[in-house]
Amino acid sequence: MPKVAYEVVHPERRTSCVVFASPHSGRDYPWSFLRKTVLDEMTVRSSEDAFVDQLFASAPRLGAPLLKAGAPRAYIDLNRSADELDPGLIEGVRRQGHNPRIASGLGVIPRVVANGRAIYRGKLTRAEADRRIDLYWRPYHHMLQKLLDGAHQHHGQAILIDCHSMPHEAMDGIARGGMARPDVVLGDRFGAAAGGDVMDHVEAAFAAAGFTVARNAPFAGAYITQAYGRPSRNQHAIQVEIDRSLYMDERLIKPNGSFESLRTRLQSVIAEIAEIGQMRVPLAAE
Repeated sequence: MPKVAYEVVHPERRTSCVVFASPHSGRDYPWSFLRKTVLDEMTVRSSEDAFVDQLFASAPRLGAPLLKAGAPRAYIDLNRSADELDPGLIEGVRRQGHNPRIASGLGVIPRVVANGRAIYRGKLTRAEADRRIDLYWRPYHHMLQKLLDGAHQHHGQAILIDCHSMPHEAMDGIARGGMARPDVVLGDRFGAAAGGDVMDHVEAAFAAAGFTVARNAPFAGAYITQAYGRPSRNQHAIQVEIDRSLYMDERLIKPNGSFESLRTRLQSVIAEIAEIGQMRVPLAAE
């Protein structure tokens, strides 16, 4: 079993209402899991947002907490609802309506990794699925909400920056259409998960650091953005997807020669975002 559900790096002094979180960068692959999968150790990591937690590691120095997943995405997907159970993988689960994520094998317990490659030979028991959810999913989300509640209490608002990475090929369609290939895609579920001024500030921070930014296409935000984005309650959630080729060799899953320079560029972005909520908003706005 993965040793921990999550790790929180707290700032010495919390000066921002922003919470940075990385739900897909967990890389503690237990031997019991690797023994069950039909994939080799490199392929099973293909869905992982490798090194994203390291890219955002400066957040605590800038006054904002950083929440990092312990369990890997191939083991349990923290960016899914706990009830997104896949009947194609888990025994005793009935199909209920059409959920495109479950249909493609990307439920809370994934059936496949990138490019639809199956993780297991057969099915898992419902008890095994429930155990993973209880030990890893629930603690992570409990802590995430606790961090957001703390931000709201002290600053009058909370802003979640949900940090991810995307395969370089994910932007091929946009590039073929003649548009500039985005380095970063920001998702706020087309305005449902974050206030427009918050989204504008986040986009401006990336643009000022020289990143080409797109909104909501092809990634508008998944479960976390949907579940935690409540702009009417001054709780905002924005998903950030960064092109993996900017900082890593995607085939070898290793940092490339641009890793440190990209991390340095991101520090200025993180600083700008952390400053968004340093002033408490009027209580009448809550």
